Amino acid sequence: MTTGTTLAQALAAGPVVLDGGMSNQLESAGHDLGDELWSARLLAERPEAITEAHLAYFEAGADVAITASYQATFEGFAGRGIGRDQAAELLALSVELAREAARRAKADRPLWVAASVGPYGAMLADGSEYRGRYGLGVDELERFHRPRLEVLAQAAPDVLALETVPDADEARALLRAVRGLGVPAWLSYSVSGDRTRAGQPLQDAFALAADADEIIAVGVNCCAPEDVAGAIRTAARITGKPVVVYPNSGESWDADSRTWHGDSRFTPARVRAWHDSGARLIGGCCRVGPEVISGISGVLRG
Repeated sequence: MTTGTTLAQALAAGPVVLDGGMSNQLESAGHDLGDELWSARLLAERPEAITEAHLAYFEAGADVAITASYQATFEGFAGRGIGRDQAAELLALSVELAREAARRAKADRPLWVAASVGPYGAMLADGSEYRGRYGLGVDELERFHRPRLEVLAQAAPDVLALETVPDADEARALLRAVRGLGVPAWLSYSVSGDRTRAGQPLQDAFALAADADEIIAVGVNCCAPEDVAGAIRTAARITGKPVVVYPNSGESWDADSRTWHGDSRFTPARVRAWHDSGARLIGGCCRVGPEVISGISGVLRG
């Protein structure tokens, strides 16, 4: 179901539920994502699988689907022999797949599509997305991001999700790159404690977006649940904008055994506290599936 209500209007009215991790939902359906393109590979090979993943989250109670374009870039596709025109088609397809899921969802509420824009480091697929400091200047990063932002904006998502940003310099580039596109955006940092992954204080990082008219929400994602509460307070205080949060489950990855360890620390009490602290757009990232999103929906709507 779609309505004329914008996401910004919905955030002003109350909480909105984000979806969970695309990769874990695809893997739970049996798809192998051991690839540098990650879930973006399925845009070309198994697009229906992506629609089904979005649909699972909508049916679990999510109001917003984040597209499978996080790791989709012209440069990454070129490494697989996919030309620029086809790459642009795949980027646009990511938005249409989420729209199709919204059409199929049996929902009596507004549903929105957020076009994912991952950091430069996601394209490198070497872990630098969690460090930042790529050795590139703001101008170079803007030139990297702008072309795919233009393509995604032309596909008419409801919002652009500038997400998992590890570095304030990259945030500066993204904020410049979204100007004039005619599509609102949210800016979400990946953090450790009270700093970006690159080590900058969060109050300085959030301040970059305070006067950006294009930005309708600021916050954090792909971080430990414990890092969320402080970030909410800082983001709200510095920017005055609605706060978006979608952390990981809190489990830890063992690279040697290629297995996850520990228990999820994504609890209803935490969700309630995040909302009470000012978060308005709440969901999950890695290892957060439909059952957790259903729980978030229950807390926020209950």
